[in-house]
Amino acid sequence: MSVTTALPAEPDVLVRTEGRAGILTLNRPRAINALTHAMVRRIDEALTVWEDDPAVTTVVIQGAGERGMCAGGDIRAIHADARAGGTATIGFWRDEYRLNARIARYPKPYVALMDGIVMGGGVGVSGHGSVRVVTERSRIAMPETGIGFVPDVGGTWLLGRAPGRLGIHLALTGAQAGAADAILAGLADHYVPSADLPALTAALTRLPAAEAVARFARPAPPGALAGRREWIDDCYAGATVEDIVQRLTDSGIPEAKETATVLLGRAPTALKAALTAVRGVRHLDSLEAALNIEFRLSCGAFASPDLVEGIRAQVVDKDREPRWRPPTLGGVADEDVARWFAAPDTGDLGLSAPDGGREG
Repeated sequence: MSVTTALPAEPDVLVRTEGRAGILTLNRPRAINALTHAMVRRIDEALTVWEDDPAVTTVVIQGAGERGMCAGGDIRAIHADARAGGTATIGFWRDEYRLNARIARYPKPYVALMDGIVMGGGVGVSGHGSVRVVTERSRIAMPETGIGFVPDVGGTWLLGRAPGRLGIHLALTGAQAGAADAILAGLADHYVPSADLPALTAALTRLPAAEAVARFARPAPPGALAGRREWIDDCYAGATVEDIVQRLTDSGIPEAKETATVLLGRAPTALKAALTAVRGVRHLDSLEAALNIEFRLSCGAFASPDLVEGIRAQVVDKDREPRWRPPTLGGVADEDVARWFAAPDTGDLGLSAPDGGREG
């Protein structure tokens, strides 16, 4: 009789050192490397070890598989937790946002290979890095308003500092940015063809990060946002989401009118909270301050029926017909938005920017 022995499963984060580099590989390719709480903790543990290891001079983070570096947090787990009235998600966000802040201030070059899909939490573990590489396959996005949520993981900080009103457009619509658009919006730094990523990774194990990337960086293929800046900057100057939708509709520009239709399908309360947050970031002095606000917003969204409904419609049942509460922008009162910005019962995140640290 033959006996089949199951091989041990690989860990969800592969951690190794090679030459002068510490290399993190997110290893859930079937889920496009969606982040779990355990993965966040493992990344943080590795960063702690490497920070004090003189043999490691560069950190590299990448994703396994061909589909993308990281599609975000594990929203099916978030959906189940919210439906059950749990608190595990709140703990996950606490550690995730602290990791995002740590990455932004990491004392060694942190090179993110943002190949393929990089969304939500994937932006959090890459977009705050000191060296951010995109490819022709990159699709960078913060699509949270489509599930009744708001840009988090420092997304409001990144988008709020984008040129003109590009960040507001990306935050409200959840539109995907290719390589050139991500660089224009400040979400990435360098373009490297995907075929060159293995050679780049090998170079990072031998050379200083800046020198290695310079060997492979190329001009990015043209994007779409640069040609849309005029109507984006004009339409998103509206004082409210309703004003923005009206400007888009009245613009006479087909792409702008299509964008108005996209916005009207997003969660109304999440749209208003996101607009307030992204605009408010311009008055903040650190990524940590933005993450503190995002934590409040995330907890507010977690307590809202829209998050469960949005994930159900987009991911669980996939009927793409969410029933938002309230269903229209006009039904969202100021106090509904203010409730998302209130301190959660579980306590604030409480991050503070270290003295002398660089901005995120």
